[in-house]
Amino acid sequence: MNVLAYALYKFCDVLSLLLLARAVLSWFSGPYRHTSSGFLQQINALLIRITEPIVAPCRRLLRNFNTGMFDFSIVVAMLAIQLVRNLIVVIF
Repeated sequence: MNVLAYALYKFCDVLSLLLLARAVLSWFSGPYRHTSSGFLQQINALLIRITEPIVAPCRRLLRNFNTGMFDFSIVVAMLAIQLVRNLIVVIF
């Protein structure tokens, strides 16, 4: 595997971890939670800014499906990233 493919592979890993951190942190630090600290809200805002360009198209794709109060766009984004990651391994 060449250097570029390895860098893309690791970038996909980092994006997956950031999406996972965003999902977990959203349980503890939401806009309507008064008990969360300012530090958690800042970390959550940073994670949202970093991952929103990936999650937003997935959210638009899932808009037509009635999923109730659950937002599966992060799961779809993680699956798409894992697909790209596996394609990098197969191609290179």
